[in-house]
Amino acid sequence: MDDIAIIVEGKNDRSRLRRVLAEETPIFCTMGTPGVNQIEKLRRQVGDRHAYIFTDNDASGRRIRGMLRDAFPDADHIHTRRGFPGVEKTPEEYLIEQLEKAGLEEYIVYPAQGTAIWSKEDGF
Repeated sequence: MDDIAIIVEGKNDRSRLRRVLAEETPIFCTMGTPGVNQIEKLRRQVGDRHAYIFTDNDASGRRIRGMLRDAFPDADHIHTRRGFPGVEKTPEEYLIEQLEKAGLEEYIVYPAQGTAIWSKEDGF
């Protein structure tokens, strides 16, 4: 599982994705809008892996995606749907759907059949 890396905006996004991705899947954070040093750090962390950039579908997320597009020109971009308040608040079911669309099924940890994947954090 060393062939991909996922980049998200923050620690809460990382912990949210961690719930639906195999533990070995590397997930790195921009820590908000990344500066030159943070982008260089991400480049070193990602190394030769294929990058997937998973950001919020808001102005900040689009800006970060644009900055990372230059640093990772071959990266695949994934983002939340407009209306969700960010990756960290997106229902796991939708995160899984987006990861599947990106072709990352082998990295997804699916909930057990019949198990509700909604939690109080989701507001349900």
